[in-house]
Amino acid sequence: MFDPKKLELIAKQIHESMPQPVKDLGTDVDQKIRQVIQSQLNKLDVISREEFEVQTQVLLRTRQKLNAMEQKMAELEEKLSDK
Repeated sequence: MFDPKKLELIAKQIHESMPQPVKDLGTDVDQKIRQVIQSQLNKLDVISREEFEVQTQVLLRTRQKLNAMEQKMAELEEKLSDK
């Protein structure tokens, strides 16, 4: 198995030995790829993790209220059927 530290050292040495225009090209390509990915992600119909957590809490509170109302309804139905 290869030692990851040695591979990282070799990659660093190769990167340092490259001419500056090649390094710049790699940086430009990296930036363009990131822009394209970000653009495509922005087109998706998704929400942030924060919004998801907020909506989860809202749903939990709504579920609790619904359960309480169902219990009250059952109690009222029981009282009505006893009469």
